[in-house]
Amino acid sequence: MPPKSAFAGFRFPPEVIMVGVRWYLRFNLFYRDVEELLVERGIEIDHVTVFRWVQRFTPLLADAARFCRHSPGERWHVDETYVKVNGVWRYVYRAVDQYGQVIDVLLSARRDADAARRFFRRALSSLKAKPTEVVTDAAAVYPGVLDELIPQAWHHVEQHANNPIEADHSQLKHRLRSMRGLRTDRTAWTIIAGHSFMQNLRRGHYELGLDSPPALQVAAAFTELARAI
Repeated sequence: MPPKSAFAGFRFPPEVIMVGVRWYLRFNLFYRDVEELLVERGIEIDHVTVFRWVQRFTPLLADAARFCRHSPGERWHVDETYVKVNGVWRYVYRAVDQYGQVIDVLLSARRDADAARRFFRRALSSLKAKPTEVVTDAAAVYPGVLDELIPQAWHHVEQHANNPIEADHSQLKHRLRSMRGLRTDRTAWTIIAGHSFMQNLRRGHYELGLDSPPALQVAAAFTELARAI
């Protein structure tokens, strides 16, 4: 028996669902904006359905794409930023390599050694790769965690050395500012991880959509991934 498609049971065809998810992840749109754009094209839908699409399919797309992902570089820039979820501050651990590939993200209620350890363990296990250099700020938790998990990596702490990840944080913050708040940790993580997935896709860190013109590569990548899920 063939595997069941992730789209089974949905009223709209995969092509429509993928357009809605792609628009939301790619552009600074509200769910109601995506609803309006689809209605203009004759597709009667409501914004709650778009929300459900994004929450359901974003993790599936990112997971399917990992098989086509480029190996990360050997230098990782690691830092944490913060977001407000239902009125409560949460920390977002993020890392990028020297080529701008977002390595991983982790949403945490705490900013401590346990959170940093979870972040690195997740990144190392999912990518099956280890850096030779890790650049962080001067937070006291990093030396011990890095000595434990990546003892062979040079831990680099220097003023301005972590500018790449700090600049990358600003793009995430720009996307989140255009939204009307994050209500739960689960939805927040999906949006933050989806934003990183879209960044990597647009920056060419996947072997996807390569036969299409640059302006159409993201759309072509979503079409390829839709077949995989």
